[in-house]
Amino acid sequence: MKQTLKSFIPQPLWQFARDTYDGVRRIPQLPAVYFHPWRRESIKRLAALKDIHKGKRAFIIGNGPSLKQTDLSKLKNEITFGMNRFYLAFPELGFTTSYICVTNDLVIEQFVNDFLALQVPQFIAWRSHRHYPPNLPVPNLPTFVYTSYTGPKFSTDVRNRVWEGATVTNLALQLAYHMGIEQAIMIGVDHNFTSKGDANKTVVSEGDDPNHFMPNYFGKGVKWQLPDLDTSEVGYIMAREAYAKAGRQVVDATIGGKLTVFPKVDYNSLF
Repeated sequence: MKQTLKSFIPQPLWQFARDTYDGVRRIPQLPAVYFHPWRRESIKRLAALKDIHKGKRAFIIGNGPSLKQTDLSKLKNEITFGMNRFYLAFPELGFTTSYICVTNDLVIEQFVNDFLALQVPQFIAWRSHRHYPPNLPVPNLPTFVYTSYTGPKFSTDVRNRVWEGATVTNLALQLAYHMGIEQAIMIGVDHNFTSKGDANKTVVSEGDDPNHFMPNYFGKGVKWQLPDLDTSEVGYIMAREAYAKAGRQVVDATIGGKLTVFPKVDYNSLF
């Protein structure tokens, strides 16, 4: 039905209608996303991070099985963005990533205490603030980013709304751009999952996790959502174009990854 309507409606009108609908869906989050004390603090922090890494490179680390074939020790002195539960690798690595990013509410709902214990700057989707203790001291707060499922775009200033693009790596790409990163290097973004099913469907893991770099990443009993690879590619294409327009670059150094949006580079050649 949606496709049929779209074929009869002029593109500018369809775009306007879609953007209006998306805007209406975001109304329940307003005005807290701009005026809640935690968000005001987060906006202040994000402003201070503008161009903080200007001209440098950063590694955006997915959580795919390919990480088991990737020598992560090379990243010790690099700017790094870890996704979701990448912190599980910290003890073996002997160091932490520069930042941690989380957009999926189920991850925070189930593992909020893990994130509270981390001594790493964290960027968390605003919708997940409800899982944090209301009396949490300001210094212990993560930085809350106003992310949304709707309204596709690439944000060059993450103080405002950021489209998630169906993957936390799209948030990381926008954060890296905001921080002035010249070259964003993707690793562990396999873009290929063993578990199949409807995109974004919530499932419960029945055993060891074959989709990520550790079997206990989403181990038995953990709720998680099946990937939406098509929408994530829309976000990646927007990121590629935004970086290119600014004279910057996103490259993919994932070992054996299935993503074809970004130029491929050999991981070991980067060092």
